[in-house]
Amino acid sequence: MVTPLVKYFQFNKRKITEPPGTLIYVGEEKTEKVGITVFTFDETNYQERKVDDLNEIVIEKDNPTITWINIDGIHDTKIIEAIGNKFNLHPLILEDIMNSEQRIKGEELEDSIFLVLKMIYYRPNTKNIAIEQISIIFGSNFVISFQECPGDIFDLIRDRIRTGKGRFRKAGADFLAYSLIDTIVDNYFIILESFGDRIEEIENDLITNPVPETLQIIQTLKREIIILRKSVSPLREVINNLERAESELINKSTKIYLRDVYDHIVNVIDTEELFRDLISGNLDIYLSSLSRKMNEIMKVLTIIATIFIPLTFISGVYGMNFSHMPELDWTWGYPLILLVMGGVGIVMLIYFWRKKWM
Repeated sequence: MVTPLVKYFQFNKRKITEPPGTLIYVGEEKTEKVGITVFTFDETNYQERKVDDLNEIVIEKDNPTITWINIDGIHDTKIIEAIGNKFNLHPLILEDIMNSEQRIKGEELEDSIFLVLKMIYYRPNTKNIAIEQISIIFGSNFVISFQECPGDIFDLIRDRIRTGKGRFRKAGADFLAYSLIDTIVDNYFIILESFGDRIEEIENDLITNPVPETLQIIQTLKREIIILRKSVSPLREVINNLERAESELINKSTKIYLRDVYDHIVNVIDTEELFRDLISGNLDIYLSSLSRKMNEIMKVLTIIATIFIPLTFISGVYGMNFSHMPELDWTWGYPLILLVMGGVGIVMLIYFWRKKWM
């Protein structure tokens, strides 16, 4: 089994000899076609279309219409390079976009802001999490989002744009970028809820029947909480910088919403730390349960061995078969010895019971 760390170095060893800015996809191998969806809208109008030719996308700086370009797939170097040429993106930015192992970050460019976030899904069938990198670039009247694969949690935002609900059509590109960030952060609470349910199941298993499989579940959940922490902790600093930024691309009204996102992130981090403590406590409970179970077994074996010690002594004495042992010739000797041995065992059991050792 290849660990994520080994996989990371396997992906990145191809870039060692390449100069900075070289576009190389870093991630799991994909062959799907890259999909490009364009949303164009203002307060009164809305248009949604899928495009194959980037020349069909036209963004005018002085046009109040908002354009949201969503790219599903970052593995096609030609398309990513073409997008970079069309929107004048630096090669280092494109390199970060194509690196699915890129750390969470936020950078203020000349006429736009670049963000890298991690979207986390929970898979109920396998009871584990999956991570997808989301890169967002937004300017005065456009938002470009890059996703590793199609299908995400942004459908609610798309529906609101289609129906004109909320502030999406009235607000600017910064509010749309905030909405994408907020949706990703809100999804963390769903992940935390699944963690809470799984921790509760583990606690029940530890109380009823701790088995080695429970330890494996605990270790898996512990790793997933660490992954969540890596995805959330750096985001706090990114959102804090956006809230305090003096960029004209972020309206003052949007900063209030960013502050709310910041509070949500702090809440996620606090809950994650609580779950991490609970998992560590469950691990201690598991080890204590095993120790207690082993002690119970040893206690039973010790009681059995203790009962048989005097019985073994009696049988050993009368097993010597010396010539002058009178009991050897007695007709009721054998039944009497068995009766004595049974009586000794019963007396010892009663003694152990009264001492509450059983």
